[in-house]
Amino acid sequence: MLDLARSAVEAARRLGADHADARVVRETTESITVRNQEMEGIDRASSEGIGIRVLAAGRWGFAATARLEEAEIARTAELAVRIARAASRLPKEPVRLAEVEPVTGTWHSPMQEDPFAVPLERKIALLVEATRRMQTVKGLAFAEASADLFRRRTFLATSEGTAVDQTVVHTGAGIQAIAVAEGELQRRSYPNSFRGHIAAAGWEHVERLGLVEEAERTAAEAVELLRARECPSEVTTLVLDSGQMGLQVHESIGHALELDRVLGMEEAYAGSSFVRPDDLGRLRYGSPLVSVTADATIPGGLGTFAWDDEGVPAQRVPLIVDGVLEGFLTSRETAVVLGLRSGGAMRADGWQHLPLIRMTNVNLEPREGTLADIIGDTRDGIFMATNSSWSIDDKRVNFQFGCEIAWRIKHGRLTEPYRNPTYTGVTTEFWNSCDAVAGREDWTLWGTPNCGKGQPGQIARVGHGVPPARFRDVRVGVRG
Repeated sequence: MLDLARSAVEAARRLGADHADARVVRETTESITVRNQEMEGIDRASSEGIGIRVLAAGRWGFAATARLEEAEIARTAELAVRIARAASRLPKEPVRLAEVEPVTGTWHSPMQEDPFAVPLERKIALLVEATRRMQTVKGLAFAEASADLFRRRTFLATSEGTAVDQTVVHTGAGIQAIAVAEGELQRRSYPNSFRGHIAAAGWEHVERLGLVEEAERTAAEAVELLRARECPSEVTTLVLDSGQMGLQVHESIGHALELDRVLGMEEAYAGSSFVRPDDLGRLRYGSPLVSVTADATIPGGLGTFAWDDEGVPAQRVPLIVDGVLEGFLTSRETAVVLGLRSGGAMRADGWQHLPLIRMTNVNLEPREGTLADIIGDTRDGIFMATNSSWSIDDKRVNFQFGCEIAWRIKHGRLTEPYRNPTYTGVTTEFWNSCDAVAGREDWTLWGTPNCGKGQPGQIARVGHGVPPARFRDVRVGVRG
């Protein structure tokens, strides 16, 4: 497959491309869903193809094909060069790329048990048992359990001499309890919403989640929410669990610091950013407790790899240091605009798409203490857990997030539960109000497998390592 990628690069160069890279990608997925101890469905898919990207006359051209014959690859390379030359007629500065050393090698994300080799009966039995346990709770309407498997192998070759072969395997699972009564529907998820917790690991990750052990508690909370009061509307102290903090980082920091958005290159579909290039080193993004790092090297993250889709080695890039903006998520093209080294954040959703700047693992660095310590140190406030909805404007400034459940904090203890809680904020005001960030003990590396961006739309798999945190003077209320 690397030979096919090399032949595509050579064909593009013969046709006049100044730079070329080619990715042969093989992808396999499997999703299993069980509802009320019965199979809801098994979805399996696979794809294989090659994407060829070229620079000719200072412009990008891209073409892809699922046919891997030599003649078809040569035709696709020619099409990519023709597209680049057609684009060169537009009035625009020629594309320049940051320098990068060519690399060669092979890499596989770590795992102990290949999830695709686990017998289907064993996977289903675990999910069925989790739903059975949930159904022992009186008043529960639906008990759901799911598992998701993903494998992508990428062969990348570039005209600079890079030739790499890397494989990532992602595995995850989760449960969801749904209670319904008198027109009200309440949901509790474990270990997180939107199909649980996915990691760059094997089936051992699912076994460690404890889905069966947590099933009854999860169902009981869903039923309890039917009787709970609505979350009151007020300005108060807000404590967020680790799962919700992952989404908060994703939407109000990760996307805002993608340099293509900052430079106005990604406005049409997903929006741009309130951050400006000259904010680097100057913008007070958050309180001194807020340090955020993009880390593609950390084991277990969905944004972990050895090389990005431009062949740039995985890196650990500080984005915010003690509250001050210090970096961006970059590509070779955008990094050179600001005189930065390439940040290695270019990835594509399969062979049929151009690489885009995507989050790697955008992590809120831990500080000290535990979630229990933060709650114990809060005289009055609200604790919210598990995301249920999100909304943020296309400049990444104003947001509203909803959670599955909240509790009143009184004198350092969790008391009354609330249903349908939401909170709103303005990005920099919110992060500057942060006065407590938990330590490593409660820090979790969550997987986000459904991050959308680009035209045509692409889905990226990214990670967020985050601890719980506390924020002062936040507007909370009830979901409409």
